[in-house]
Amino acid sequence: MKTRIISSIIVVLIFLPFLIIGELPFAIFMSILSVLGLYELLRVRESKKKFPLLLKIIAYLLTVYFCMYNTGSIDFHYMMDYRVMSFIIFLFLCPMVFINDSKRYNLNDALFLIGSTLFIGFSFNLIIIIRNFDITYIIYLLLITTITDTFALFTGSLIGEHKLCPKISPKKTIEGLVGGVLMGTFAATAFYNTVIHPTMSLVFVIFVTLALCLVGQLGDLVFSSIKRYYEVKDFSELIPGHGGILDRFDSLIFVTMAFILVFGIL
Repeated sequence: MKTRIISSIIVVLIFLPFLIIGELPFAIFMSILSVLGLYELLRVRESKKKFPLLLKIIAYLLTVYFCMYNTGSIDFHYMMDYRVMSFIIFLFLCPMVFINDSKRYNLNDALFLIGSTLFIGFSFNLIIIIRNFDITYIIYLLLITTITDTFALFTGSLIGEHKLCPKISPKKTIEGLVGGVLMGTFAATAFYNTVIHPTMSLVFVIFVTLALCLVGQLGDLVFSSIKRYYEVKDFSELIPGHGGILDRFDSLIFVTMAFILVFGIL
């Protein structure tokens, strides 16, 4: 626990200045994290089968491109050129013909690279866009994930008895989920109605925030399911006591993607 707390403090001290500065420094910092996140995802996949080096390099470059896409704008735009989408599909599918060896590279490999590149690139891109639009919104999302995760851990450790998804995450409990979601909803709702939009209906904000807290926990379980499938404890050991980038950003990725679905009415 001591290692986990010290690591958390160091992570905050590194992340906070970039979050406050925003703009290009934050975009570059998040792009670096996205590359590390993709590396972790490919790393667990390669525990079963290796990818061709050139295609991995292309995946990293495309992830940075997607992550940095439209980040110079302060408007809340989240769109992508279909020509780019077509290009990435061709880029990862066509090598199957040229490699001509299903043991080295096949459809499953191509789809994994396409999905991983788009998923990591777009999700980190959304975090950057939301930050550039208004730092208070990204703080709202960070409160949802951080408070929920923290109190889910504490509540589960103290009174957790009933397992939530034992086959996916043996340590998570229903009591932990309830405690985390309640505290996350309370803290994030208080921030939203105090700082962002004081005139917004309190009941509506509570409902949306509660839903986002649950989505965050769902994201945590989805990434835990990936680790369980590939039989790894953490995506990496980059952050002592926590795991890797994806171990820390799993909830935020899902909450961010869910947030854009309700942004227009918040």
